[in-house]
Amino acid sequence: MDEKIIELQKLIKELREKFEAKEKGFYSKAEFEEFQKKINERIDQLETMINRPPVPGDSKDNRQPNEKKAAFFKFMREGKPALSPEEKKALVSDETGQILIPEELESEIYRELPKLTVIRSLATVRQTKSDRIRRRSLTEVTVGWGKLETGTTITESTMTPSDDYQYVEDLYGLTKIGEDELMDTDVALESITTDSFSRAIAEAEDTAFVIGTGHANKQPEGILNGTVVSRVNAGQAGAITADDILKLIYEVPAQYRQNGVLIVNSKTELAIRLLKDKNGQYLWQPSLQAGRPNSFAGYPVYNQEDIPDIPSAGTAADVAIFGDIRSGYRIIDRLGMTVQRLVELYAEAGLVGFKVHYRVGGGVIRPDALRILNVPEQSPTA
Repeated sequence: MDEKIIELQKLIKELREKFEAKEKGFYSKAEFEEFQKKINERIDQLETMINRPPVPGDSKDNRQPNEKKAAFFKFMREGKPALSPEEKKALVSDETGQILIPEELESEIYRELPKLTVIRSLATVRQTKSDRIRRRSLTEVTVGWGKLETGTTITESTMTPSDDYQYVEDLYGLTKIGEDELMDTDVALESITTDSFSRAIAEAEDTAFVIGTGHANKQPEGILNGTVVSRVNAGQAGAITADDILKLIYEVPAQYRQNGVLIVNSKTELAIRLLKDKNGQYLWQPSLQAGRPNSFAGYPVYNQEDIPDIPSAGTAADVAIFGDIRSGYRIIDRLGMTVQRLVELYAEAGLVGFKVHYRVGGGVIRPDALRILNVPEQSPTA
């Protein structure tokens, strides 16, 4: 059913676009009417199939996704032993026997994550069925001027493909839901589940995308991890200035700077908000539109609390990230989220625990697109 509705929506959109093109003179009236006739015939076929009563026992019955969700929510409420044979059949397990979260619910969780995190909302996100993907380099690409048909030759790149990989890591989140909430309707429980599961994994993954120590420690690679991204040194110990921020911004090449964002923690943002020009005017630019980030020097500013504070003199720290996060950092999701029901552990408190298994990776793919501001232990002139 869902795929038929999606096709119907696409056909209506295509018809509308064709009509607009005709109005602009790209198609004749006769061409448009012929196209419209074909589209209308297909729309009639789809409407007939959508309105047709489901055939009992048909494996393609469009009630199947709803049956999966109903069985899943009953599993959440009462556990697997309470399920009927048909309900157990509707549940899907992975290779380890853990219960897979229904695809529709999993998609809802993925849609919620960017709202709860900073890096995911800004980075490139890719789905994979593998445990790793190769981190391709731009140096593997070969280009040349001219037309191939004129005999122009392209010198093949001498660079070999990188053997460096990004890995998918295992993340486990724990959430507890009250027994009274579990007894609510499926619609309400779906909302509670989406919110609980999303929050159980959002904070952990966002932390890892910033300070994760990499595959050797079974974590995503954080932007601040290691020496992959170049550092820009602040001009003095224990503080940052407007000049430091501007120097950080202009260390990023222009093609990445135009989509740049500044990421700092809340304390560092406050320090930046207090910076003034020589006339005593604040350099900070508050957002005039709800839901839009504030800006500094024309670039959006985001808070990520795992980035270190500005250190006191005598201690060094990376205090800010600037750059085109979408070009510089990639997140890889491996679909197939599972859940384990934990009953006895929280029974006395009237709660049921759920351990969510989620697979995700992350790493810098284009270091040139990013820069990090480092406050040194002591001022360069000291």
